[in-house]
Amino acid sequence: MDDTLLVNQEFATAAKVAELFAADQSNAEKVVALADECVKRLGRGGKILAVGNGGSCADAMHFCEELTGRYREDRPSIGAIACTDPGYITCTANDYGFDQVFSRWVEGVGREHDVLVTLSTSGNSSNVVRAVNAAKDKGMHTAGLLGKGGGSLAGMCDTEWIVPGETADRIQELHMLTLHSLVGAIERSIHG
Repeated sequence: MDDTLLVNQEFATAAKVAELFAADQSNAEKVVALADECVKRLGRGGKILAVGNGGSCADAMHFCEELTGRYREDRPSIGAIACTDPGYITCTANDYGFDQVFSRWVEGVGREHDVLVTLSTSGNSSNVVRAVNAAKDKGMHTAGLLGKGGGSLAGMCDTEWIVPGETADRIQELHMLTLHSLVGAIERSIHG
């Protein structure tokens, strides 16, 4: 098959899942509601934490960078941290097991007024499940960006999206679209 045709099929699939996601008005409503929750908690001295594995880890890092750095407008930095430190991750994985890297991090840096944003294309990452439980124990608001039916995480988070898509790449694209929309909503809410 011609490579151009295959690439066009990729584009068409991405457009189709994005159209399905955008057609569900509740997805936009949840972005606005989570932005309001984040702003409320930031106002109480909280911060936004984010976790994910692999590409989702990179997306969590990018999300937090958009908050602490800038997105579309110059404005004061917004407190956000992604669990991406390789020293911490390898130390904890070595000493306690990889399934505890995020929960121990939440135990250490998470506070009651924080928000934990989790990303899992399958919804079955045990380290993300444990992080949600650790966040709930601290009274944090939890948000889950999921795919493939939500897996074990379905219904666990205070705010959740289970995005359409059959493959991790399409799911991650919708997760990043959601995160970019969330950053924009937070910025507008705080800084007008």
